[in-house]
Amino acid sequence: MQLGLDNKKKTMWAAVLGGLALLVVVWQVVPMFTGGSESTPASSAQAAAPAAPHVSVRSGGKAAKKVRTESLDPTLRLDLLASSEQTKYEGNGRNIFVSSAEGVVIPQPGSSGATDQQKKIEEEAKTYTPPPPPPPPPIPLKFFGFASRPGEAKKIFLEQGEDVWVAGEGDIVNRRYKVVRIMPSSVEMQDVVNSGPAQSIPLTQG
Repeated sequence: MQLGLDNKKKTMWAAVLGGLALLVVVWQVVPMFTGGSESTPASSAQAAAPAAPHVSVRSGGKAAKKVRTESLDPTLRLDLLASSEQTKYEGNGRNIFVSSAEGVVIPQPGSSGATDQQKKIEEEAKTYTPPPPPPPPPIPLKFFGFASRPGEAKKIFLEQGEDVWVAGEGDIVNRRYKVVRIMPSSVEMQDVVNSGPAQSIPLTQG
């Protein structure tokens, strides 16, 4: 009798342990046929896949709109393609075909930037009149008489120290002084070496 009771207990424990083992197997197998099994591979696929690029679209100066593609579905999204084709570029008013240097307006300075001292020097330079050149040295000849006869070209006597010359208009005296014009009371002479103006030498009597 004792042997039969032990067999019943062993059978009951075996049934309990078998039921527990069956529950464990069912608990592990059932998620494979539900949504939980899809989430784990999808999560790992998303982690392995590169992040979807962000596409910025500027329209009318407003903030950029971000279009993010989260799905890994390779099917072509015609709605997104159509929305990108309808996007119109309006820009911000700047001509992209003109360099920025051409469109920049350089402000002109309001003043010349000269200091008061420089302005004073400039004003003095405007009103400055250069001094006249120094007068030529006087011609050291003495006109003391006429040497021509009536009906002949006018000739005069010119003296310098102990030297005496007889010359008419256009003649060169002492290889330097030209007789420009003979008048009754004076004679105009010019220093051809210094190219100075003609000088008048009065007639000296006695």
